[in-house]
Amino acid sequence: MKASELASVLGGSLEGEDVELVACGGLEEARPGDLSFCKDPKHVRLVESTKASAVLLPRDWSHGAPCSIIRVDDPNHACMAAAKMFAPPEPVRAPGVHPSAIVDPSAKLGEGVHVGPFTVIEKGAVIADGAVIEAQVFIGEGCRVGRHTHIYPQVTLREGTIVGADCIIHCGVRLGGDGYGFNNGRREDGSVFIEKIPQLGIVEIGDGVEIGSNTTVDRARIGRTYIGPMTKIDSLVQIGHNVKVKGYSGLIAQSGIAGSTEIGYGCLIWAQAGISGHIKIADGVQVGPQAGVPQTLDGSVKYVIGAPAESMKEFGARMLLPKMVAKLKAEVKELKAQMAAVEGAK
Repeated sequence: MKASELASVLGGSLEGEDVELVACGGLEEARPGDLSFCKDPKHVRLVESTKASAVLLPRDWSHGAPCSIIRVDDPNHACMAAAKMFAPPEPVRAPGVHPSAIVDPSAKLGEGVHVGPFTVIEKGAVIADGAVIEAQVFIGEGCRVGRHTHIYPQVTLREGTIVGADCIIHCGVRLGGDGYGFNNGRREDGSVFIEKIPQLGIVEIGDGVEIGSNTTVDRARIGRTYIGPMTKIDSLVQIGHNVKVKGYSGLIAQSGIAGSTEIGYGCLIWAQAGISGHIKIADGVQVGPQAGVPQTLDGSVKYVIGAPAESMKEFGARMLLPKMVAKLKAEVKELKAQMAAVEGAK
């Protein structure tokens, strides 16, 4: 595609040669023929050294570039739109059930549903119109899948799981496995016992949720584990039984939420953060990377970090404390030396 054609489609203006563009790439990885982008002047050196044939830049960019420039209102958004033009078309899943799939006669499939090879759909399951169920998916008894939801290969939906409309469930996700529930103690004869607590509830996923590969959401002990609408969950996230995420939140890779915790609207749980059980995270709170949260966050502080989690101000002060102590030690040592010199002069 010519740069001039792309500029026209994106509502931008071209400066420089009308080069041929074939793909998108980051500023550092781009090769001749690639389109890249930059939205922040602090990355001007990356722009100056890029090998891309054209760069999407803000309209007020004043630093130039070693290649053609396409000025747009939002370079990030424009690059996303351009990438879709260069990308190969996504596979089209035609409606129908593959001959190798096993679908119980009592299951109900809506119009335009695609069921891939070696998928199992058990009795009483309901798959709504336009849903795509890829290969090797297991959908247990009484599950419900909403309209236009896309479930990728090797996903497991245990019995009773509900998935809303317009969801994306990536490869290897497990919804509705048993939560970690056990009683333990000693019998009268002194022997130890560990007793499994039955996990009798379900998992319910709201509309517009996306769940990354190999994430697990445990079924409730009683009631439901709930992931609210438009929540976006990364890969390798663990969500315990009876957790409730109200909606419009993000949970990033390797974060873990213990049982019966409630996450408010618009929260962001960063990578490898751990949230203790039976607590609440208020609306709009962010939990920083690798933070450990042992108690309720009421929203008075909107960003916490560290273990145990604390505000950025508290965290910064604690990190500075060793340096301050070392500085004070040095000053005390110097003062002692000065005092000794004064005493020796008498």
